This record gives sequence, structure tokens and C-alpha cells, in this order.
Amino acid sequence: MSSLTLHHFTTVNLHTIALQVASGECVALWGASGSGKSRLLRAIADLDPHHGEAWCGELQRSQLPAPAWRQRVGYLPAESHWWSPRVGDHFPATCDLDLTRLGLEQAALDWEIARISSGERQRLALLRMLAQRPEVLLLDEATANLDQENSARVEALIADYRSQQQAAVLWVSHDPQQRRRIAQRGLEIVANGLQEVTWS
Repeated sequence: MSSLTLHHFTTVNLHTIALQVASGECVALWGASGSGKSRLLRAIADLDPHHGEAWCGELQRSQLPAPAWRQRVGYLPAESHWWSPRVGDHFPATCDLDLTRLGLEQAALDWEIARISSGERQRLALLRMLAQRPEVLLLDEATANLDQENSARVEALIADYRSQQQAAVLWVSHDPQQRRRIAQRGLEIVANGLQEVTWS
């Protein structure tokens, strides 16, 4: 069980952030275009410049090599990246994830990246991240390219993972209805800071 904690955390767009996402909690994040949502997630994942400290549970980011940090803190970008021609090459050799939960065939691991749609890539990228069993999930518009049915599948899978693994989830979403479905509370980026929003 791991929480996500930021202390005096600063990115290019955001100043001196203090944030905690509890173990098993999902927090929605949103803001205007260019306000720094993606940069914040990338900074937490130690992919973009930042100042301050982040914790995954009791582990400080500054005390871990970047690859070890990213195994614990999984980042799902809005546009996934693939470095090998075959889907299965991006998954652990002993992958026990049920692809059918996201409307995909188990045979999808044998597909060529070049033949899959943007929606299939998005769902496969989520499964690829979850295969590493991260303790914190940083999700950047995880359902942006998906229809309603597949969006619901993704929401259900993440909710189950969060519950079973007691993972902390920070989820960027522009959809107000989705934010209320997936999250216990929200954070809006306002004037280079985070403003907490609780559901009525």
C-alpha cells in the first residue's frame, strides 16, 4: 500500500505544490489547456525538470534511481510510445493480465504495432503499465480516444486495480461527469497552483 506525497514541488508551470493522494484513493486533476497538467505528471514520474520532493509511501524519489522510481510510480501518457514492432515485446514474459477485460483478444500480444488503432494502443498502454504492478498511477486522459463502452471498461479496471492493490491514483480528466465517477475529490489548476474541489 502506497500513498503519493509532494512537498514544495515546483514545475515549469506550477509553484510550490503540497499534495497527498492516499493509498487506495483516486484524485481527479484538470485545468485549462497549457496549465501544466501533463508536465506535473511527467515531473512526478521524474521525466521533466522539477524541484522539491516526492514520496511513494515512505520512499523518496531522490533516493531511488529513476527506473526503480518509475516501476513504483506508473505514468500513462496521453500518447503512448512503442519501441518494438510487436505488442507482446512490451510486456513481461509472464504477463497474466486479462486483455478481454478491455475488449481485446488475448492474441493481441502477437499483433503488430503498425496495425492497431489509437484506441487499442491506449488500452494496451494501460495494460502494459499495470503489468509492472505500480503502487501509484499517473493517468493522463486515460480514455481520451475511447468510445463510451471502452471508457467504462477502463474505468472499471482501474477502480478494481486501485481497490485490490490499494494504489494511489492521480487522473487527468477534462470530463466533469467522469471525474465524479472515478474520483473521491478533485484538483483544479488555478493561477499556477492547485485548488481542491470536493464533490457536493
